[in-house]
Amino acid sequence: MGRGRAWVFAMLGVAALATQAAAGPNWPDTFVSRLEALALMETLNASLLASNSATDTLQDWCAGHHMTADATIHAHLLRDVQKPISAADRQRLEIGAHEPVIYRRVELACGDHILSRADNWYVPARLTPAIDRALETSDIPFGRAVKSLRPRRQTFAVLILWRPLAEGWEMAPPADHPDSKLVVPPVLFEHRAVVYAYGKPISEVDESYTSDILNFRTGQ
Repeated sequence: MGRGRAWVFAMLGVAALATQAAAGPNWPDTFVSRLEALALMETLNASLLASNSATDTLQDWCAGHHMTADATIHAHLLRDVQKPISAADRQRLEIGAHEPVIYRRVELACGDHILSRADNWYVPARLTPAIDRALETSDIPFGRAVKSLRPRRQTFAVLILWRPLAEGWEMAPPADHPDSKLVVPPVLFEHRAVVYAYGKPISEVDESYTSDILNFRTGQ
């Protein structure tokens, strides 16, 4: 298949998804399914990179793909997890070795779909008392808690953990196995970013985006 024809398929990938009986983990192992998965991953990845709120972006994704009746993103706070902050993290946050930092690990969920897991180190001294209290006493997503500060994100690392199509696929597309299930790993890609407000970094996040972002049915 030539390059031009391959990219025509890419442009039509999401539309072609409607011909499949099911999405997500039930996709068949075919070239079209792999192309669709690639297009969807790149679409969400680009949306996250262009956004100042991963929470809002995931909520739009959930609503746009009809993943649940209520598309509101909820955070499940994992209270028994600790992850020390590194010296490099402190440098990115522009804080000294003894500045207090609070760690949170959350799962961001849309209904029963866990779309991402995030490690978050934030500087409480740079937040308002109300925001700090909300983060300490509730499961509120960090992005929603700090929304009044009009934060901006600066992504400094993107790691793609699954490539549905191998390098050079446009010259030699993979064989179809329509009777087999496409094997999708639990985590698709990772973002690391610093969140700023008032011209200062207020937190660093390490976000892993799961295969549940592909777990939706069409025609509903």
